[in-house]
Amino acid sequence: MTEAVRRHVAGLAPEALPAYVYDLAALRAHAAAVRAALPRRVELYYAAKANPEAPLLTALRDTVDGYEVSSGGELAHVRASVPGARLAFGGPGKTPAEIAAAVAAGVHRWHVESEQELHRLAAVLAGRPQTVVDVLLRVNLPVATGTLASVALAMGGRPTPFGLDPERAEECVRLLAGPLGRRLRLRGVHAHLASGLAAGEQLALAERIVGWSAALATRHGFVLDEVNVGGGMAVDYADPAARFDWTAFGAGLAGLLDRHPGLTLRIEPGRALTSYCGWYATEVLDVKRSHGEDFAVVRGGTHHLRTPATRGHDQPFSVLPVPDWPHPWPRPAVTTGRATLAGQLCTPKDVLARAAPAADGLRTADRVLFAIAGAYGWNISHHEFLMHPRPGFHYLDGAATGDG
Repeated sequence: MTEAVRRHVAGLAPEALPAYVYDLAALRAHAAAVRAALPRRVELYYAAKANPEAPLLTALRDTVDGYEVSSGGELAHVRASVPGARLAFGGPGKTPAEIAAAVAAGVHRWHVESEQELHRLAAVLAGRPQTVVDVLLRVNLPVATGTLASVALAMGGRPTPFGLDPERAEECVRLLAGPLGRRLRLRGVHAHLASGLAAGEQLALAERIVGWSAALATRHGFVLDEVNVGGGMAVDYADPAARFDWTAFGAGLAGLLDRHPGLTLRIEPGRALTSYCGWYATEVLDVKRSHGEDFAVVRGGTHHLRTPATRGHDQPFSVLPVPDWPHPWPRPAVTTGRATLAGQLCTPKDVLARAAPAADGLRTADRVLFAIAGAYGWNISHHEFLMHPRPGFHYLDGAATGDG
């Protein structure tokens, strides 16, 4: 944890826990380092779905080129949080109302998922005769067997509801060469195929996506201005010190761009930008032994931080010892060398870390800070199950702090 986070959590009353604590200065520094590693012709968009908290969106404003949104709700929220920022609108199943709202908001780029979406977009534009929109066709490209076997999430390279199969993308290009193309301007291709890729794997997919896109443009005779190779840069929950190799990735993209003069590349990381700036802080309510194993029950749980249950990993954590024990009875503590950290829910699935050696000596009333909690935490969790109190939200920015 950063020193600012440690001091802040140490000063919170027990009743103020659990809490999400975000270090905005650390976020800005990390995002600036990512931006510096990328070539000039690579645009950096933040995928707002990873964490749409307004202070985080604002903290990224001076570093990113825009924001990727995937619903009408995200569109309205990001537009209000960072007015005037460039937006890319993606995601399957866009409703007619969302399409109309996005057109009215002046979305910068559209990631079109189907032929019907093209027609729906054109139908909305029929009522706005002066409006022309720029589109990228989202394509579900086949990849070699086994290429995505180890990734946490695969959105392409296999049957999925995302994007267009290559032959349907060809048909969309033909549609855009006709009357639809007067209002829908084809700029290139979008292909987000997987999440959880290391730099070498990510670069290999980028090469594949750009090569296929260039061949598509050659076959149909259109100018390939842009290719969006998506996000999905790996975050390693098993090794909190590990980082995606942005320097190697940026150097690889520079070489790719050298072979394609005039092309703009776009990436849209989410988790890899904000994960490391957030902590889920809580306290141990009880430590007890069950069939020879120690369990530490903490305030909150997976209804606040669902990521470990969803992905099946142990959330890394640090312990902030609390020396005071004002009660006359013995203080329960972990004595077996490891413990499972569980939440307050009435389900055995409410586990944040299982049989963790880092919990050795953990005591009731000690504080636990779960790291890498700045993405896909609160916003994907099942908040209302058992109706426990919601966590606090704290945004640290140098000497200033803010609570939400």
